Amino acid sequence: MLNQYKNLEVQFNKLFRHLKIGSFKTRERYGKAFKRFMVFVAKEYHLQKLANIAPKHIFAYLEYMQNKGLSESTIKTELAAIRFFHDSMPYTRYELPTNDELELKRRTFGGVDRTWTGKEFNLMVATAIETGHSDYTAILALARYAGLRLEECFRIDTNDARKALETGKLFVKGKGGLTRYVPINASIRVSLENVYKTTPTGQKLFVKPEDKTHLAMKRLQCFIAYHRKEFTDNRITFHGLRHTFAHEQYERYINQGFSDYTARKKVSELLGHHRDDVTRIYLAE
Repeated sequence: MLNQYKNLEVQFNKLFRHLKIGSFKTRERYGKAFKRFMVFVAKEYHLQKLANIAPKHIFAYLEYMQNKGLSESTIKTELAAIRFFHDSMPYTRYELPTNDELELKRRTFGGVDRTWTGKEFNLMVATAIETGHSDYTAILALARYAGLRLEECFRIDTNDARKALETGKLFVKGKGGLTRYVPINASIRVSLENVYKTTPTGQKLFVKPEDKTHLAMKRLQCFIAYHRKEFTDNRITFHGLRHTFAHEQYERYINQGFSDYTARKKVSELLGHHRDDVTRIYLAE
């Protein structure tokens, strides 16, 4: 096994020296993960060439990591490292399976699966459009791509929306009087703009003048609960989108080279609670 690993290590070192994509910290972090994978394939498969990494190796390594009891976050990072270097190889024989193809279990929080898949989100948005709820598409986007709580979405008025469209940052009034600014992406911008154009100046975007805020929020929650059974067996809820946002932002910061603590701190600021213990719950740590 030692000879096989040394052979793979020579190939890896050559690849690593010429690799320029990603930050140095990302390459270094992924490099350590990839070497753990090399140990596995050298021992279990006597692999001779990195270019011959195949789907069977990934499936086997996934099972190995799951049997070791590694967290879903760690497993996803390990797999991301393998794909990172595999995609950088000039000649490869196989295309590696995606997380969906691996049927990798999604993150769970307190024993309850709260995250949404991309497919679930897209189908819920499509359902909202088909049923004439264009305002719901904006609210879903705010939770999915900006991590807003349900009540935070329903506090947004035309003044908040106008400034967000002008500056690219949305002013959010959160729990306990805490306020923050969150960046908005293209999906949020388009949805927000559509609702803003049809809302009278000074009014809340998602609450009609004659309506009650708590009833408007309840209707959205009922909408999700009613339609989710049409395309998923998972009991997805609105709050699950906030969990998905937290996880993806954390992974983004880690891939940019930030430490685990700094990445969590940045996520906590985006979520608007500034508490590391709460962030760990969102990240299932």
